[in-house]
Parts: sequence; structure tokens; C-alpha cells
Amino acid sequence: MTDISHIRNFSIVAHIDHGKSTLADRLIQSTGTVKDRDMKEQLLDSMDIERERGITIKANTVRIDYTAEDGQDYVLNLIDTPGHVDFAYEVSRSMRAVEGSLLVVDSTQGVEAQTLANVYQAIEADHEIVPVLNKIDLPAADCDRVAEQIEDVIGIDATDAIQVSAKTGIGIHETLEAIVTRLPSPEGNRDATLKAMLVDSWYDPYLGVVVLIRVMDGVLKKGERIRMMSTNAVYPVDRIGVFRPEMETVTELGPGEIGFITASIKQVRDTRVGDTITHERKGAEEPLPGFAPSVPVVFCGLFPVDSAEFEDLRDAIEKLALNDASFSFEMETSAALGFGFRCGFLGLLHLEVIRDRIEREYDIELITTAPSVVYHIYMKDGSMMELHNPADMPDLTHVDHLEEPRIKATIMVPDEYLGDVLKLCQDRRGIQEDLTYAGTRAMAVYDLPLNEVVFDFYDRLKSVTKGYASFDYQMTGYRTDNLVKMSILVNDEPVDALSVMVHRDRAESRGRAMVEKLKDLIPRHMFKIPIQAAIGGKVIARETLSAMRKDVTAKCYGGDATRKKKLLEKQKAGKKKMRQFGRVDIPQEAFISALKMDG
Repeated sequence: MTDISHIRNFSIVAHIDHGKSTLADRLIQSTGTVKDRDMKEQLLDSMDIERERGITIKANTVRIDYTAEDGQDYVLNLIDTPGHVDFAYEVSRSMRAVEGSLLVVDSTQGVEAQTLANVYQAIEADHEIVPVLNKIDLPAADCDRVAEQIEDVIGIDATDAIQVSAKTGIGIHETLEAIVTRLPSPEGNRDATLKAMLVDSWYDPYLGVVVLIRVMDGVLKKGERIRMMSTNAVYPVDRIGVFRPEMETVTELGPGEIGFITASIKQVRDTRVGDTITHERKGAEEPLPGFAPSVPVVFCGLFPVDSAEFEDLRDAIEKLALNDASFSFEMETSAALGFGFRCGFLGLLHLEVIRDRIEREYDIELITTAPSVVYHIYMKDGSMMELHNPADMPDLTHVDHLEEPRIKATIMVPDEYLGDVLKLCQDRRGIQEDLTYAGTRAMAVYDLPLNEVVFDFYDRLKSVTKGYASFDYQMTGYRTDNLVKMSILVNDEPVDALSVMVHRDRAESRGRAMVEKLKDLIPRHMFKIPIQAAIGGKVIARETLSAMRKDVTAKCYGGDATRKKKLLEKQKAGKKKMRQFGRVDIPQEAFISALKMDG
């Protein structure tokens, strides 16, 4: 049993690549939590895809024992959080489980957009924040400038910021001392009724569902029966433990402690993140304030290239959904692509990660349709429906108006690229809200439509700023705009997988680009094929793919011209008949390339 005043719970927050996971490695290594021979880089990033991309996707936790300079033994619970905007949801719930944060800032790069976003989450959760300047071993490090920037941009006192190099181990001891002396201990009462917050849950093939919890009040012991307050489901506790980072069983968890339980829970869906766990008898009256459920903002269709692999895909998606509560899916069919799933994601990186995991872990080749966002359609009879797939757009005669989601985007960019960034935001129908400076970097705040951002905004932003810009966004709500559904017709038949929602002013240029691209991608047939982009019944762009022709007049040597004419007329009639009954096969590559439109 640990004295509550000797527990410190903290998370590490930072922008992508500022060294969170490396700092976590050093803290674990220097306290001897993991033996040197078992140590590897990015110890807490357990998924292959995390190690390969060098990003953290799931928040991970570890318990560290530390003897401070004053001779006291402390228990430190560390949660390593993701830095990427798509996984901000993981960060927000980790924040609720701890009392303090280490704010890691790269001393060569300074404050970035994601640093701001994550710090504000920590401030909202009422955290004590200790600034840490990392990478001081690099020649480009400038600690004074960055400390000043932290004070200017974020407004946190950085006079006694700790200078570390997580790679070489400089300043790690000072960091541990700061955690013990500057971060508060948790509050809680051992004798009160049990209240524990469900922080995360995932599926383990041997143990069933493993639930990560933070005990606020009371004590949880093995063998007790617990109740989930949101679903009222009751389970017996089989095993209680902590992560060092391997699982280690303990007999009980007291107030302020973070650990895991298993309780014969079959599905991750039965455990809601943010739920309160209490005893079945003499349980708590009021649940803890939870957090808002994650809302998917980007939808796209996932289809197997080989339609025989549909059942395998269903299996893969169900298994991934077990561990990722923020990923939603439902079945859909498409005339062009067969059976597949319509899936909801938190953002484009989330989409890429899920797609990569399906292709790699389950060996299924996928086609992804164009990502779209959720529109609100208000009908003339006063009802409202949500549109997830542009192909399901109802008849316009019944529609009163459409609303699209908007976001507030914060972009940090060096001065010399500011013009290009402002132009890019203007082109994407952005409305400038704010423009401020911190040193040589500008911070632009824009109100942008989400459907302009999900397509390729991030790639374009990186290319116009040579990779120096950082970008973060949050949803702000819905607003009416002049949006239309653009369909693509090939040989007069609509191709549902290629229909997209566009702004009316952009429709023509977008349609023209799409049909020109398809003209190069679809192979020629024996008859000519019209490729059209249309809004409702009005065609706005057209290209014609000419037919392959056999030279039917080759056998005519001399003679009357009417003979040649007769053969050509016969060929023409045949082509016409073929076009009437002919089917155009669009190859899979054409779909994939057509959907990767560049602005």
C-alpha cells in the first residue's frame, strides 16, 4: 500500500517529434524500471506502425519507483500521450487521469501548433505544468529564445524550465526531482465508497478486455463485484495490476493509483471510456464527470480489391474496432466496387493508420473512396438528416438548405512562407480570424470548411512551406453554404463511388479536372465513350474517349468511292449499336488515381 502523498501522476505533452517517447524511455531506464538488456527505443510505442512512422497513436502508461534526494520512496505514474491532432481525444482523456504535465518543447524548433493545443487541454484539466526544453545537445539549440517564446505564446513561467537531452540522458535526474517537488500529489479518501474512472480499454486475446483505471476514492480489491455506472453492468474482478511496462499483478488499488483490471468482459464496446466504476453493493450515488464521446468527422468507404475477401475484411474491421472506440463502421454496397464498409474516423491520419493496419496485419488489399465529411441536410418539411455518403443525397426538390462542418485552424509558420499559407487558406474558402507574431514565426487562425481540409490541405500546406508549418484544428460547428453534389457519368451511367460534394463556385473547375484525369485512366474501347461531370441534370464538363478503329477500307484497291463509303457506314452503325449495349469497365487503378485529386 502506497501513501497517497508519495504518488505523482503525470503525462508528457508535446508537438509531434519533440521527443516525448524518448524522454519517457530515459525516465524508465534511469530509474531501473526496465533492465538495460530489455530496453529498446520508444519502449511504450508497442504497435509496429507506431515504431515505423515514429509517432505515438495510443496513450500508454507505466509505473516507476523512484527514491528522491530526500530519501523518500515515490511512485510515479507516467502516461505518454500522442502528439498528433487526430489523436487529441486520447490526450484529453489521459489528462483527466493525472494531476500534472511535463511540457516538452524542442529547443531548436520552439513552440508549435500542437504544443499549444495539448497545453490548453492540460490547462483546462487544471494541471500543474513543468516546462522541459529538450534536444539541448544539438548545435542549433537556443534555450533562452524558446523559454521566452513559451512565456509569450502560452503564458507559462519558464524561468526555471529544465534543460534536458532525452537522447544522451542530460538533465533526467533534474526532471525526476522536479516531478516529485513541483507536481502535486493526488487527492482521495481510502474510506469513501469506490469511484474509479475508466481511462482506456483494449482487447487481449488471452485475458479478454483489459481496462485501464484511475482510482479516485476508495479501494478496489481482487474478487470484488463492480458495476459500470453508465450501463449498470456488473462484473467480478479477476485480476488487478499495474504496468511496469509489463503487466504485474497486485492485490489492491487505492486512491490516486493508476492500474488495470480484467473482469471477464467480452467486448470493448461494453466499456465506455470516461465511465465510473463502483462497487455493486454500497456503490457511489453520483458518477464522476466523464468526457464527451469522440465524434467521427471524416467518412470514407473501404472496399476489398478482390471481392472474395469481403468476409476477411469484415473480420479485420471488427477486430480493429475492439481496440479503437473512436472508429465506427457500417456495411455499404456500391455498383462499381461491390460490397464494403462505410467507416468513420477522427481525421485523415487516423484513416491512414487504420487502412495501413488492415493491409499489413490482415493482408487485404483495399480501395478507399474519396473521404467526405458529415453534412446536415434540412428538408422542406422541417426535418434534418445527416449525409455521410454523397451518393445518398436526396432529390434537391425536397431540400431546403445544406450545412457543412467548419473548423478553427491554427497554423504556425515562419515569416517567409506566410503569403503562400494565406493564399492557400483563401483558396480553400477560409475566413481569417487572427494573425499574430511570436518572434519570427506567424500564427494565423482561420475559419475553414472541413471538407476542403480533409482532402489534401495538409499535404499542400507542407509543400508550400517546405515542411516548416505546423497545423492544428478543432471543430466549431455547422454553417449553411452553397453546396452541390457532383456526379461523374461514364457512357451515360453514373459512377457512385466518384460522386463528391463541392461548392457551386468550384464545381466547374473540379469537374473538368476529374473528367480530364479519367480520360487518361480509362482504356479505349471499340466505341467512343463520353465522360461527363454533372450537377443534377446539367452537364458541366465533358471529355470524349475516342474509339479504337479497324481500317475496313484497306481491301479496296481503286474502284468507285461509294464502295468505301458503304463499308464506313456499316462500321459506323456497328459502333453505334456497340455503344448502346456496351459496358465500360473501369479498372481499379483508375478509381484509386481519380480519387487522389490534387486541388
